[in-house]
Amino acid sequence: MRTVRPGPASGPSVHATVPLGEPPAWAVLERRLFDTLDEAWRAFASRYCGPDGRLVYHGTAADRDGADDFYEAFFNWPALYQLGGADDLLDQSKHHWEGVTAQLIELGNLVDEFERGYDWFHQGESLLMFYGICAADPRDERFLERAHRFADLYLPGSANYDAEHDIIRAPHNGAGGPRYGLQWEWASYHTDLVSMRPYGLPLRDLPGITEWDELADPHNAARMGAAMSERIGRGDVAVNLAATSLAVNAWLYDGDDRYRDWALRYIDAWQRRAEANNGILPDNVGPSGIVGELHGGRWYGGNYGWQWPHGLYSVGAAAAIAAVNAHLLTGDDNALAIGRDPLETVYGHAIKAAVTETEMSISDRWLAELGDEAGKPTMLVPNRHDDRGWFDFQPPQLGLPVWLWHAALGHGDAARIDRLRAASGYDWATVRPFRNKEEAGHEAPWLEFLRGANPGFPEAMLTTALGQVRRRMALIEADDADPAAIHVHHWQRLNPVVTEALLQLVTGTPQVLYNGGLLPARLAYFDADRHRPGLPPDVAALVDSVRPGGVRVELVNLGLTRTRRVVVQAGAFAEHRIDSVVASQAGDDDYPGDPRSYTSPPITETEQEVRVGGPRLLVELPPGRRIRLDLRTTARVRTPSHQHY
Repeated sequence: MRTVRPGPASGPSVHATVPLGEPPAWAVLERRLFDTLDEAWRAFASRYCGPDGRLVYHGTAADRDGADDFYEAFFNWPALYQLGGADDLLDQSKHHWEGVTAQLIELGNLVDEFERGYDWFHQGESLLMFYGICAADPRDERFLERAHRFADLYLPGSANYDAEHDIIRAPHNGAGGPRYGLQWEWASYHTDLVSMRPYGLPLRDLPGITEWDELADPHNAARMGAAMSERIGRGDVAVNLAATSLAVNAWLYDGDDRYRDWALRYIDAWQRRAEANNGILPDNVGPSGIVGELHGGRWYGGNYGWQWPHGLYSVGAAAAIAAVNAHLLTGDDNALAIGRDPLETVYGHAIKAAVTETEMSISDRWLAELGDEAGKPTMLVPNRHDDRGWFDFQPPQLGLPVWLWHAALGHGDAARIDRLRAASGYDWATVRPFRNKEEAGHEAPWLEFLRGANPGFPEAMLTTALGQVRRRMALIEADDADPAAIHVHHWQRLNPVVTEALLQLVTGTPQVLYNGGLLPARLAYFDADRHRPGLPPDVAALVDSVRPGGVRVELVNLGLTRTRRVVVQAGAFAEHRIDSVVASQAGDDDYPGDPRSYTSPPITETEQEVRVGGPRLLVELPPGRRIRLDLRTTARVRTPSHQHY
């Protein structure tokens, strides 16, 4: 059954009357960041893209690990447009998606515009750009058709899905159906794979292969490759949970129950397996639907699973994505269990030690995130598990528990974050100037700001973001790489578009879950005069409170001559209701005062409560005016949907 869903209308309105006076530094920096990003993405496209939108690349498909790398160079461009980026950024995002898609078809990676067959740790990365375009312009019939066609690849009756056992048939899957085995990728798994050494042996029960160096023997390397193909390359794996985003994205267009029902059915199947496994989400299911069928009964050992290579980094991310999707589909806080369970599992085995004194598979990330505090003892949790037990201890990746908290603002999820804060040995308020692949990692200082303990966060975070863009631009300017020899990760390492700071400050939302998450932002905006998503020109927004039953945001018009009208929406998919708003209003003062005076008179404020009763509020912002809106909301009153404008 399909439901017709209305797009945004203005709804009730408020008028900003408080004089701006001295513009707040955060607002000036925020608008500067928008301007800088507009320059930066144009420079990137000019340097690395051809007229047809594809990346300038003269290599082959043999030296890359999936189509994701080509799309990742643009992964957050549609999100920037939705926040208020340049008017032509959406069309340019579509142009590059079309160009890269044609390029990957020629390279043999895609079938009918979709990945031929690869794991969902990487497929999720490649689809962020696609999901962003769908959300930014749901009127585009081409992308609507693609959204349904792509999701149909996984519904009951498709080649990928075994409805009898509720499994996706292979770890590598896509438009070509299940792609069994890994022989095409790792026919021989040997010691020349230097980048994989930190993760150890993929399988640890092969006779005669107990150490990495034993893979130097060609016979052992061939044995490992064959065993990986037979055991890791078959059956279902937990990271396939990220495929549910395809179905939810299609459902958000028109509410077709087929997509909702499949996503919930597939997530529930994995949750039942976790409950049968003492609450631990297993990472593998055999072709007969039995956990551990290909791994001697072990619940660990699957592709991108608990044992190899990343553990929580991949399993936890897919589970969190599924949890947010299930909550979006149902509005039921209990639906978040699939994401909560892996976190509680590893947190229960935490230790306290310094990053610099602990062996871990991914240390460079944490050295950057913790900076000069990496040598202090802090909470470390196991990321992986094998026959010896839990190992590979690292600091908790905060994006996972933060998204579970953000989805429902539940007390238990907030308490979990409080426990992490209390167990940390580093200062959560410090904003460090790093940028990782996910363009995330600044959750701690943001959370401190939201609880009123880090007032300087907006300026520090925006300054850091501007520095990140400037560094990327300097790297682009210095880049003399040969397109015939370029590594396919090259472009994503130079993408100058940053959105973490804007998502946090403008919408009250964490950075998107990088391995295939959708983006149900706390607030969304529409320019009422230009009829497009995002903040209007000159307007800056700052969310400083996110809580059950409400969110507070300040809007500022830095312009000198033009009134701006912005629609504030509760939820990216208009799923929440604004019951009322307490809006700041100008007090009884005589601003701007007598022109003969050397100073302006003091600015005073009062408050006015306005009934709203819907998902949107129209705010009229005259030039040089600001308004603080304390939105009193009720969660999940409406069925979520992509919003037309």
